[in-house]
Amino acid sequence: MVYITEDMVRRRAEHNECEIFSLEEVSLHQQDIERIEHLDRWCRDLKILYLQNNLVPRIENVGRLKKLEYLNLALNNIEVIENLEGCESLQKLDLTVNFVGRLSSVESLKHNIHLRELFLVGNPCTEFEGYRQYVVASLPQLKWLDGTEISRSERIRAAQGLEEVKRRVSEQEREYLKRRAEEKEEAQRKAAGEETGNNEKKEGFDSDISSRVPGSEENKENQEMEENTKLPLTSSELDEEQQEKEFWNTPCSFTPESRLEAHRHLEEKRRAKEKEKEKKKPKASRTLITADGRVMNVNEAKLDFSLTEDEENNTIVLDLAVYRHMDTSLIDVDVQPTYARVTVKGKIFQMVLPAEVKPDSSTAQRSQTTGHLVLTMPRAAGEIKVTKTVQRPPRACQNTHGSSSDDNTRRNNLPERLEVDHSKHMALDLANIVPRQSTNGGPLEASRTAPPASSGHGSSSEGFVDDPDVPPLI
Repeated sequence: MVYITEDMVRRRAEHNECEIFSLEEVSLHQQDIERIEHLDRWCRDLKILYLQNNLVPRIENVGRLKKLEYLNLALNNIEVIENLEGCESLQKLDLTVNFVGRLSSVESLKHNIHLRELFLVGNPCTEFEGYRQYVVASLPQLKWLDGTEISRSERIRAAQGLEEVKRRVSEQEREYLKRRAEEKEEAQRKAAGEETGNNEKKEGFDSDISSRVPGSEENKENQEMEENTKLPLTSSELDEEQQEKEFWNTPCSFTPESRLEAHRHLEEKRRAKEKEKEKKKPKASRTLITADGRVMNVNEAKLDFSLTEDEENNTIVLDLAVYRHMDTSLIDVDVQPTYARVTVKGKIFQMVLPAEVKPDSSTAQRSQTTGHLVLTMPRAAGEIKVTKTVQRPPRACQNTHGSSSDDNTRRNNLPERLEVDHSKHMALDLANIVPRQSTNGGPLEASRTAPPASSGHGSSSEGFVDDPDVPPLI
């Protein structure tokens, strides 16, 4: 069964920018819909609704569409006109080729005072004697019936003999309903697999048709020639062809049940053809590595996975959520330097690795509890870490042959800090520019330097007194 979905309505609302709340016109024809629903809640502003060529058996869920002006339900399985009283603005109703046999249900349209056009062509009620007169007299607001305009004189004549027309219509309606009940029972028996016992009548019916149709002998000769030219069929194909001929050549009354049966038969044939095409059509091979050597990520099995990098152990770990109860013999693992490929029941999982690994040193393990497959792949080259060399001051107690293992362990555990050798000073010490006297000599005094001895006089500097009035020698 096909239902009216929001996605279906939204696709048909492209002209309204896919907005359905303000939609005024929607076309849902040829969708095999079997029930009208949701439109009265989703599209309250609808004015035009196309539902022709579907499988709708009943008019329902349209009473809230107050602005609906045109409703097209042609080529459906509707048997009664009902539930249209709430459509206050309805002006045109199309029920062409349906199964409306209860003509008295037309009177429910009296509440639709704006109704101007009504189409009932192809319905069983149109074969009733006095059909048009009854409809014209029952719906005084109508202007057109089955595409023919209703004149004023026709309306007057219909109103004059209305009582007699109603009596005849009610009798024909009862006969139709009785016949319709028998058709429903027969359809139920057929659906239950019971034989109707009318095979002889059907064979006689086929022979009568062949005898009455002109040129039937020529048709038989043409059929024989076609059969001779055809290729020989297998037993199964012959059975299918025979069943197909029996289905379409068996006479039946035109009812909603027969229409549904034909539709379902065609749907089954269409699905069978699609399956045959899928079987015959070769499966396109999955591209794992492109022509230029680029590796693709593939997950045909649709398994959950996680790819992590273990920095401490310098490895890449791939955790693949394989089915818990699946046998390990159905799993095939292939690790390459740049990618890893796992085949699970013929379905390929391929993942490009973030770094180059060592396939020979890789391991594959499977959990006995969860069933996950864990691939541990060591990297081909570790990361280059920059370390700073720190100059340590010499220790007096340090052994010349090396420290003990305990000292090395303790040194490795302690954080390394930058230490400075205080014996080497690169800056200038300004505190020792002026020499200081010893503390034993008394208070600090600036020392004076003795002038150099005169080389000209050859006398010593002892007892020399500098006279400030005498200019220095040049």
